[in-house]
Amino acid sequence: MNTILLVVHIAIAAGLIGLVLLQQGKGADMGAAFGSGASQTVFGARGSGSFLTRTTGVLATLFFITSLTLAYFSGKAETSHSVIKIGEAPKVSAPAEPAKKAEAPKKAEAPKNANAPKASDKSGVGELPPE
Repeated sequence: MNTILLVVHIAIAAGLIGLVLLQQGKGADMGAAFGSGASQTVFGARGSGSFLTRTTGVLATLFFITSLTLAYFSGKAETSHSVIKIGEAPKVSAPAEPAKKAEAPKKAEAPKNANAPKASDKSGVGELPPE
């Protein structure tokens, strides 16, 4: 249904574009009104206006109707079909072994530096100067 409606919509749009390009603008008749003979229409000076204008109006109305219809059908949620047949229980495989939990890393002990001052060392290294 959507495909047929989309093809009709595109055909109407192409026809509408063609009809608009065939029509002359309102300023094209100004030369004929003053007698310069610039009116070069197939159907006469004003004969084509009513036919092409009405056809354009009808195609524009059909274009809006097909646009709204396509919007309505695209907004509807489509029912998805399941891969599993109805009435058939799904086959469940045996669960894999649970992954072992990673152990928390142990606190790393600070490396003992031989040159670092010890708390019992009174050499004055690392202490603030007296005030």
